[in-house]
Amino acid sequence: DVQLVESGGGLVQPGGSLRLSCAASGFTAPHYCMAWFRQIPGKERENLGAVDSDPTIVYPADSVKDRFTISRDKDKNTLTLQMNSLTIDDTGVYTCAAGYGGWCPSTSFIFWGQGTQVTVS
Repeated sequence: DVQLVESGGGLVQPGGSLRLSCAASGFTAPHYCMAWFRQIPGKERENLGAVDSDPTIVYPADSVKDRFTISRDKDKNTLTLQMNSLTIDDTGVYTCAAGYGGWCPSTSFIFWGQGTQVTVS
């Protein structure tokens, strides 16, 4: 079974940084897109960026690209989200997602992690 396990969430002060990781396992095909999403209370789920099977092909989200960096280590099957200059508005649940197909714009994200809480306070 496919598993996505996030880690790295927690409490951070405004202006601080956090690094989230997502460990992927169980994929039966080598080509899959991975992405980060977040759910902030009262708002729609937001895509924070995605990375193709080729980890050099990255789709950053305009809303956070100046502060957040998404990257992928294909050898280690991990997806990382480096978040800098955090504000209280970044508080929410951050979730890793994936879907088969190496091209993210056409990917249906059918696999989801359980999410990790990020609290900026």
